[in-house]
Amino acid sequence: MALPMLRGCYCSRPPSVLIRFLKHDHVVQPKSNKTTRLAPTLSVGVVPTVRPYSSDRGGGKQNQKVVVVGIPNPFIWFRTRIYYFLIRVYFDKEFKIEEFTEGSKQAFSHVSRLLSGSQFESLEGLVAKDLIAKLEEKCALLPPSHLQALSADPEDLMYTTPGDVGIYYDDDGRKFVSILMRYWYLTSARLPEESLEGTRIFQVAIGGEGEPETKRLLTANYEFQREFTKGVPPDWTITRIEHSKLLD
Repeated sequence: MALPMLRGCYCSRPPSVLIRFLKHDHVVQPKSNKTTRLAPTLSVGVVPTVRPYSSDRGGGKQNQKVVVVGIPNPFIWFRTRIYYFLIRVYFDKEFKIEEFTEGSKQAFSHVSRLLSGSQFESLEGLVAKDLIAKLEEKCALLPPSHLQALSADPEDLMYTTPGDVGIYYDDDGRKFVSILMRYWYLTSARLPEESLEGTRIFQVAIGGEGEPETKRLLTANYEFQREFTKGVPPDWTITRIEHSKLLD
């Protein structure tokens, strides 16, 4: 049975990551006339207040937490599950989006910190080579505060969801799967108000003592791609990186 060509929407190495990155120098992008698309729909709510919680039994040390809640479109959620099923049937019988998501979060945090530190040589093998060159050019134009805001520590990652999912062939018959992941994370970088219109700002008291720390909620999109052609290493690579208002 032939696999239909589909494209739909809901779309050093980190330890214990499910995602394994392609080592290829070049990643083939899909042909626009080979796919069909659905418009992505996701409603994300951010609780405007922070909730205290205690880190010890005595309750003496108070920390703060921002809660981000995502509400996906039910129709799109169902469609996405169809694509995950097709990936398991035709490409990888052990594929699980939950494991992929956890692995992608570790990869996102690791790569974002490399970007923030301008460690572009360390991105080789993790990110497509042509994309590394573009990122290096863009990062060279960013002020220090914006570079700092690219970094996302695991504890600052508030919410993650799959975005666009693609299954396609190229003209040579090679098979590809791409999954776009979207991340919401907090940063304490000092950013000009006018440069990041639409982002949310929170006052977070660390440890319950001293002046509250100001943190801003940012979003980022990372696309992971894997070639499933016979004989090709079973690895994933990042072929798209976007940090809203920072790297577009």
